[in-house]
Amino acid sequence: MIVCICRRISDKTIAQCARSGMGFDDIQLELGVATQCGQCEGCARALWSECSPQQSVAHISRDVTTQQAMSA
Repeated sequence: MIVCICRRISDKTIAQCARSGMGFDDIQLELGVATQCGQCEGCARALWSECSPQQSVAHISRDVTTQQAMSA
């Protein structure tokens, strides 16, 4: 899907740049996203935020003893 109509930049392109570690400012400089009319900035930033490697992910795990104690 096209996110930035002015520059014809797709969500896939923004996601790929974000996953490669580019900051949003870098994407703006390189691709021109959200530099003309500005209507795409919110969507582009949200997409960048979802795909950037800085996004922390919670890893939750339970060990067997905790599960056994909870079921007893």
